[in-house]
Amino acid sequence: MSARISKNTKNTLVERPPVVVVMGHIDHGKSTLLDYIRKTKIVDKEAGGITQHVSAYEAVYEVGGTDGIGGKKRRVTFLDTPGHEAFHTLRSRGAKIADVAILVVSVEDGVKPQTLEALNRIKEQDIPFVVAINKIDKPNTDINRAKQSLAENDIYVEGYGGTVSCVPISAKTGEGVPELLDVVFLASDLQEPKGDRNISAKGVVIESKLDSRKGITATLIIKDGTLRTGDFVVAGPSMATVRVMENDLGEKINEVSFSTPVTIAGWDELVPAGAEFQTFETKDDAVSCCKNFKENEAETARLAKSSSLAGRVKADADGAGSAVAENADGIGGAGSVSEIAVLPLIVKADTLGSLEAISYEIKKIKNARIQPKIISESIGAIGEGDVKLANGHKKAVILGFNTKADSPAKILAERDNIGIEIFSIIYKLTERVEELLRKQTPKMMVEEMTGSARILRTFSHQRDKQIIGGKVDEGFLAAGKTVKIIRRETEIGAGKIKGLQQQKKDVEEIKAGNEFGALVESKLEIAVGDVLRAFQTVEK
Repeated sequence: MSARISKNTKNTLVERPPVVVVMGHIDHGKSTLLDYIRKTKIVDKEAGGITQHVSAYEAVYEVGGTDGIGGKKRRVTFLDTPGHEAFHTLRSRGAKIADVAILVVSVEDGVKPQTLEALNRIKEQDIPFVVAINKIDKPNTDINRAKQSLAENDIYVEGYGGTVSCVPISAKTGEGVPELLDVVFLASDLQEPKGDRNISAKGVVIESKLDSRKGITATLIIKDGTLRTGDFVVAGPSMATVRVMENDLGEKINEVSFSTPVTIAGWDELVPAGAEFQTFETKDDAVSCCKNFKENEAETARLAKSSSLAGRVKADADGAGSAVAENADGIGGAGSVSEIAVLPLIVKADTLGSLEAISYEIKKIKNARIQPKIISESIGAIGEGDVKLANGHKKAVILGFNTKADSPAKILAERDNIGIEIFSIIYKLTERVEELLRKQTPKMMVEEMTGSARILRTFSHQRDKQIIGGKVDEGFLAAGKTVKIIRRETEIGAGKIKGLQQQKKDVEEIKAGNEFGALVESKLEIAVGDVLRAFQTVEK
């Protein structure tokens, strides 16, 4: 295959700017830190003030100088990852790409669930990391308490029994940020990241989306080599001719090298986020690479299907069970599963990363009688096809995330009474799904105990009518109601209260703590020590 190749790799390897991933729990100040470093207003642009996409930014930092004088200017690429639990896949992807990680921990909150989840992603990729204890500008902050919280969760920083570098900072005022970046560059230098500008670019896709004007676009991080306009880029089954490239500021560029984030438009199909990409000088080589990938994928799928089928056949032969076919709603047709109702959902999002997070969150929602089921998920605007699909599924709802519905889709949805709801914050979307489930949960008739009484005496028994005396222990007994007869904690029969008396006066109801006389109709003879339990059937 045709590609630029460096003939003397040893002499052409040069220092590569580090890629630094910023991770941590939601609202601990990751984006604010990058905001300060880049002197921009990233946080202001995020819906609800929280990051919901993985983003890449380049910055130039002066190392070793005093007050910006005499230092060495060095480039660095930062990856900002969401802290919300739903975006665990994006955090994993960020750690996979990075050379160094900054784990941001709020001095007020200490270690939280997504702090630990982010740490696990860092450890999986075995990359060095630095802890930034943020928000020290807040009044009455206790840095030692934050370090203690880290130690209690097995994150041992310098001075607290470990070797992990820890820098107190204020992302808001900038206090401690220069020291943090010095430590980050030191950690990067120990890894000695290098690259060769003379070879064809390769790296990782960090995000992809469908733009209404540009078509399918993807943001890439170049880990090695140089990318130029006119090259052909392949990522999994997708290919693009590099006609227009944009940097993280949206500026058009003609050539870019390692560690730099770049956005390319014009892919022939949706680009898998997280996929590795490679570059070719000729279209034939790129097409051949795509073809080989698809053939390998098809063969892998065929082998997996054959293996799964063989397993089911063996299970049937052994009498261990059989496959359960899905019905039209995708729910198994046997046992209690078939009794569970379904809320069909069509999900449209702006990026693949958002789609992954939404799917993850929706699958977590549990309801004993109804479950959400995503019948279609894709990126881009909501169109007529989505509305027609919803129309074919009873009570289907279309949910959009950071996208919009086109005019034909709106008209068709209004005509056919199909719900289209669009959100910009992920937890608002999942809260709406939970609300829809509550509204559409099938009603059930259930028995609720209204009262319980102990039998103290029996007076007479004629055929199926008997007069007894007792005391109500809880709730109440009412005339005309059916009761269950309990003996030694076991239900042995049932009866009906034909009449109640209290102090020789007829009454309609006896409440807890009061003794009573009752005429009970039952084929079973009631004995002293038995318990009468009254129930009512209610819809829930």
